[in-house]
Amino acid sequence: MSDQPVSQTAPPLYIVSGGAGAVGEQVARLTLSQFEGAEVPLIIIPNVRDPNQIAEVVERAAHQNGTILHTLMEPSLRRELMRLARERGVAEIDLVGSVLSRLATVLRKEPLGKPGLYQPRRSAYFERLDAIEYTVAHDDGNKPHELHQADIILVGISRVGKTPLSMYLAVLGWKVANVPLVREVPLPAELFQVDPRRVIGLIVEAEQITARRRWRQRRMGVSIGGNYTSLDAAYDEVEWARKTFRQHGWTTINVTDKSIEESADEIISLISRRFSQLP
Repeated sequence: MSDQPVSQTAPPLYIVSGGAGAVGEQVARLTLSQFEGAEVPLIIIPNVRDPNQIAEVVERAAHQNGTILHTLMEPSLRRELMRLARERGVAEIDLVGSVLSRLATVLRKEPLGKPGLYQPRRSAYFERLDAIEYTVAHDDGNKPHELHQADIILVGISRVGKTPLSMYLAVLGWKVANVPLVREVPLPAELFQVDPRRVIGLIVEAEQITARRRWRQRRMGVSIGGNYTSLDAAYDEVEWARKTFRQHGWTTINVTDKSIEESADEIISLISRRFSQLP
């Protein structure tokens, strides 16, 4: 005899919302995951603003023996849905009514009754995720053809801290690309096609660059070779980087002995002033 659960199709679950219905859908899917093998069609009815929409969905649910799960913020619509559902014998689940009532009592304030107020925060959350995904995908010079999509582009020689600074800015909501500056490797042509005000050249003094490179070499347990850990070579490379930034009109920021937070604040202040924007 098989131990596999038998698939069981149930009447539909209508998710009625004054907004997009995302909250109701998430709750429904989370709850349904506890019923193995059950197949419940989810029918989302978004942007409900009119009593006629309420009457229509209640009628549909009545014909299909369905259940209505609703997240209506507008009190009159919520009352109308509950009234019609009682009359037609339709089971309804109010996800927000009891919460709103309790909070109204505790806070001694009446709820606004407006749908979609949570959406801006939710949108900001997903925009921040997009920034992180972009920054990870555009680390260390990757995908130069998409540099025009960046809010900030960091350029610098090895061990100036481009990647950790990029990631910190991304968590704050900025799309950041970083491009390594290497003598033997030409900078991508796309870098010269973006707004130069978005390009930030990072400088760390030679002594600190050398210390970081030597620490990296010890950590790796191998000799990288060449002049990578030479102080004299680092002096020369830092001056070359400064000259390159001046040549292309890119802002130079010295991040020697600065925390990531300090460096990020300086960059955000600079970019915000230039473009009057915040992430």
